[in-house]
Order: sequence, then structure tokens, then C-alpha cells
Amino acid sequence: MTGKRKVSHLVWRGRSELTCLADVTTSIDPQQIQLPDSILPIDGRFGCGPSKVRPEQIAAIVAGGTSLMGTSHRKQPVKSLVGSVRAGLRDLFSLPDGWEIVLGNGGSTVFWDAATFGLIEQRSQHLVFGEFSSKFAEASGAAPHLGAPSIVESATGSYPDAVAEAGIDLYALTHNETSTGVAMQLRRPHGADPGAIVAVDATSAAGGLRWDPDEVDVYYFAPQKCFASDGGLWIAACSPAATERIERIAASDRWRPASLDLGIALTNSRADQTYNTPAVATLIMLDEQIGWMNEHGGLEWAAARCDESARTIYDWAESRGWASPFVADATKRSSVVATIDLDGAIRADDVCTALRENGILDTDSYRKLGRNQLRVGMFPAIDPADIAALTVCIDAVVEALAD
Repeated sequence: MTGKRKVSHLVWRGRSELTCLADVTTSIDPQQIQLPDSILPIDGRFGCGPSKVRPEQIAAIVAGGTSLMGTSHRKQPVKSLVGSVRAGLRDLFSLPDGWEIVLGNGGSTVFWDAATFGLIEQRSQHLVFGEFSSKFAEASGAAPHLGAPSIVESATGSYPDAVAEAGIDLYALTHNETSTGVAMQLRRPHGADPGAIVAVDATSAAGGLRWDPDEVDVYYFAPQKCFASDGGLWIAACSPAATERIERIAASDRWRPASLDLGIALTNSRADQTYNTPAVATLIMLDEQIGWMNEHGGLEWAAARCDESARTIYDWAESRGWASPFVADATKRSSVVATIDLDGAIRADDVCTALRENGILDTDSYRKLGRNQLRVGMFPAIDPADIAALTVCIDAVVEALAD
């Protein structure tokens, strides 16, 4: 929105009050709004993936410049790196005995395809409540060797509950719907068939939200969100029931492409390697981030850090007459991805444009959701103080854009 107002520069006078000084009438363009340096966050990266990378992660890549980068992934230095990632995740998630960390190339999208070959036996049930939770359901439905999946759907901004159903051998949940900012409580469906397993897409949740391994069998994710690494890798924490399922299907006559064969991925992971050549820089950044989390107190510390950021932004939105959390039920609001609706008189695109001009990046809403909305990553690498500064900056931009 472009309008006429009297403005020269903005002076911060408290959390919700901005005063414009001078009497120069100016045509306001979002790209021309300049915020005072004193109110800017120290780091302006708030994207929901790829997310902010800490300087220490880049330093770790530099430190491995000759010992890891450009070396064989079949040799001990890189195998030790993979082993460190696997051990670090077992510690971070406090996994029970018998659980294993399995990894492979391709990200969560590829894992959905791999699961249709090596994790679902006959039929799956999918809880669908946004863009990403629907994609695994689509992959399962397209697999000619599987029965039609059961779909349990709810409107965006909420989530459905799994419903025990005869003949379902895999229940597909999504811990955090990145497109909408909804976080799901993970629970096994009561009364499910014996041997049914629960697989959870945790791409934007793992490392930032708490979870109970007793309620889950496969907790899979890619590392470009809470773990502040690059994409192109999938990682799955697997219970003994899940590894037994993988091995049983791998021993069957079901055809599987080698790159999507979870049995091959499991065998290679146990040897601290991947079937295909991995991006070593991704592993280095991931390992450094896991170590940082564990050194500071593990998953509880990381989740509490995200909780602090979430309280700040949701309290702020609820205190503004022109903003509100998109997720109406506070118990379903994510602590790692916040979605904030704006009043129709304030164009979110203009707000995002002005913020970007001031070095505050990637606050745009998810494009397919189609709402006048801001979406803010609150992953562990993002300082809660920077979330607080972001709210101040949004106030300043909205004031500048006001009629």
C-alpha cells in the first residue's frame, strides 16, 4: 500500500508507539522505508527453510576444508563424521535402546517415495492439514503396488486426529506443518492393528519441538530447518519395530529402486555412510548444530528457546488490533513457525518488502496458502531477542505504511 503522509524518520517510543517527526509530505513506498539501526535485529534471517545458519557452522566447514571436504565418504574421517551425527541425534532425542538413526540422500520428499517402497506394507493413513502433510498422502496414493490410502483431513489452521482403522499398517503424522504454523501432538491411534507403525514427518520440528519415542516408530526430517544445515539429506530415527519392517520388506520380492531402498539405507547407515555420495558440508553443519544443542542442554534447551520466541511473537500479535495469530487454538500453535494474519488494510507483501530493504529477510507467507500473512521461522539458531526486535520493526513498518 502506498499513501501520503508526513514523515521524515521514525523514533521508537515504546513497544507499540511510533511518532513521525517533521512536516515533509512524502509518498511512501515500502522500498523507501528506512528503519533506525537501533531497533533492527542483530541477525535478520527469519526464513522457514533454509533457515539461519550460525557463524560457527560456517567455521566448522572451513576447519574441515582439507580433512573432510573433497575427501572420500567411504574413508574414516567422513564415516566418523556420520557416526558423530548419528550418536549426537540419539543423545538429543534421548532414544531408547534399539533405536537407530538411518540417513540417505534426497530430503524428506525423497523419503516419502522411499517409504512407499520400503515402509508401507499395504495401506497407510495420512493426517492432512496443509501443503506438506498432503504430499506424502499423494505419493502413497500414486504407488501402484499399495492399496488406496485413508485420508483424515482438517482445515488449515488446525489438525485432525489419527483414527484406528482395520487394515492400516502405517499411520503418517506431521509434527509441524511448515506451511501453516500448526504443531501436532503426537499420539499412537488407540486400537490400531497389531504391528501398525507410526511415521512422523518432522522436517521443521526435529530439534525444536519435544516428542515422545513411545508414541512414534519413525521420526524423519531434513536438516535445513532447526538444524540450520543445507537440504538434500533425509534422516530417520527408527524404532526396533520400524527397522524390523524395513528389513522384512527388503527381504521380500517387492521391486525397489536402489536409491529408494530403505534396506540399503539401513545397512549403509549402520556402517556410518550413505549409499550415494553425500554433501559433506551439509553433514559438517549438521554435526556442529547437534553438538551446540547437546552442549547447551539438549532438546529441552532447544525447545525452550523456541518457546520463548513463540511467546514473544504470539503475545505481540494478540496485542495488536491489526494482527492476529492464524492458528486460533493456542494449543496448536507452533513454537518453530509462526503465522500471523494482518488486517486487510495492511498488505503483507508491502510489510515484507520494507523489512527486506532493511535486512530482515524471508517473512513471507507460504505462497499456496494465499493469505495476507507473515510467516516467521523461530528455530533454535534464531535468537529470541531477534524475534522481539522483529516485532518492533513490524510495528515501525506498519506505522510508516498507515494512511
